[in-house]
Amino acid sequence: MTNPTTLTTVRFTCRAPVAEDVDAFWPAFADEAHMRHWSRGPFSDRTELADYLLDEAAGRSWVAVPRDGGAPVFRMFTSSPHAQVAEIGYIIVPGHEGQGIARECLAAMISHLFREEGIHRIFADVDPRNTPSARLLLNLGFTREAHLRDAMKTHIGWCDSWLFGLLCDEWPG
Repeated sequence: MTNPTTLTTVRFTCRAPVAEDVDAFWPAFADEAHMRHWSRGPFSDRTELADYLLDEAAGRSWVAVPRDGGAPVFRMFTSSPHAQVAEIGYIIVPGHEGQGIARECLAAMISHLFREEGIHRIFADVDPRNTPSARLLLNLGFTREAHLRDAMKTHIGWCDSWLFGLLCDEWPG
């Protein structure tokens, strides 16, 4: 896949990840608590994390960098399992929670996917114990569409999954 289009918000420039971003994201991806609801356990090797962050075959990824300077604070990504359907995911660097960063950056990506790329449906798969993520999606206008029991086995065992969906005509952005 090609690098994503650069997106801008009031506070952030969202650009393709580069190898130098690994250090900024290490605190998120190497922390057991932060990775608890991820589909895999924390990384123990920075080279492996670099390969993961820069893997274009897995979809497109953006990192949010403050427009006034500094290291990346948020990563969001999308993949398209079917035509005009996009799955999204995201992670914030510890210490930046509760500042509206995820909402601001995801809104820009969602608008881009719907308005510029012609995506019809966006969905997200969330562990029901990840209350902040579920709340974020609901605040962005997503609908919780399903609760799958023991949907996947991860590093913490069998996990349920909530599926959230948003259709193009439901997005006011």
